[in-house]
Amino acid sequence: MAERPGIWLTPLHRVEWTHAVFQHVFRREISARESRQVYKNFEQDRKAGLWVEIALPEMVFETSAALALRHVVRLGVRTLDTLHVASAVELKAESFWTFDLRQTKLAKAAGLKTSYP
Repeated sequence: MAERPGIWLTPLHRVEWTHAVFQHVFRREISARESRQVYKNFEQDRKAGLWVEIALPEMVFETSAALALRHVVRLGVRTLDTLHVASAVELKAESFWTFDLRQTKLAKAAGLKTSYP
């Protein structure tokens, strides 16, 4: 049987996930009860080892700043976009998964393979 791929979960991902879930409640797209269940499922998946929990690399902020210097004017990326891409660069990711077009453009500019067309 093939081994499942290791999908990294950094502290940045955890913060982004938490905000995303509860933003749906703020926008009245899901109920508070539904959000708590989604978050509970996430925590169960974490405990089950679905993701590989990994710290942010030491140089991630330096790399993020360097990406900003090179690409913000042209791509309009935000701080969190550069932090996500810098994390992937510093962790030497094989590919970068996102549904965010700005992050995709930045990841490609940084030499990463992406999941977005």
